[in-house]
Amino acid sequence: MIPRGIRNNNPGNLDFVGQAGAHLETGVADPRFAAFATMADGIRALRDQLIRYGERGLTTVSDIVCVYAPACENATGAYISVLCQKMGVGPDTVLDLRDPATMARLICGIAVVENGPGHLGLTQVEQALGAAPVA
Repeated sequence: MIPRGIRNNNPGNLDFVGQAGAHLETGVADPRFAAFATMADGIRALRDQLIRYGERGLTTVSDIVCVYAPACENATGAYISVLCQKMGVGPDTVLDLRDPATMARLICGIAVVENGPGHLGLTQVEQALGAAPVA
């Protein structure tokens, strides 16, 4: 079965909060997540959310994951560990979230944790991130 985040073109499983171009997912018992028209739209929405985190001072894998995937819903320690391994950084390494390569690796790692491996490649993420961030 195709993971929910992939079906919704939402590789980060972002909650639906009225994002431009998104709608509340359908076809599930408890709709919660945003659904985007294309995977590129979902990738850019995730990028934009991560940039907003950075603007709030959340610039390490540990800081980001503790807000993005709180322990009340996720195995936060494991999530942090996988992202650090995928990115080649420590949990408290300060990330430059405006650096396209850093952002692409972060998004790929999040997509793997949220949906499992093999659904989203680095090239696909890099192509989607060619668009400028939304302010």
